[in-house]
Amino acid sequence: MSTKQLEVQIMGQSYLLGCPEGGEPQLLAAVGKVDQAMCKIRDAGKIKARDKIAVLAALNLAFDANEAVAVAPTPALTTLTPSENPLSDAQSVRLSQLLKRLDQALSLDGQLI
Repeated sequence: MSTKQLEVQIMGQSYLLGCPEGGEPQLLAAVGKVDQAMCKIRDAGKIKARDKIAVLAALNLAFDANEAVAVAPTPALTTLTPSENPLSDAQSVRLSQLLKRLDQALSLDGQLI
């Protein structure tokens, strides 16, 4: 599967992201959610640092995703056999990478606010 570069704007800043062919709608939807979440936090005026805004937005989005899962519970990913795992290998790797980056960001600053 080939990937292409897609330039997007999040909170007024340009990012060049890799995107699999045909994945543009999903990526643009995700970018829209992240941008909206970050702008909402920024516009509240209490937090100015972009990195802290990003961490809070990520936590809010993860919380919302967990709320959606709680409404329709599914087995934990760790208890599923590979054939039952709803995530592709690439998605599992990406999720692990994102969680690792979030852990690193949080370890750098013990306070979110």
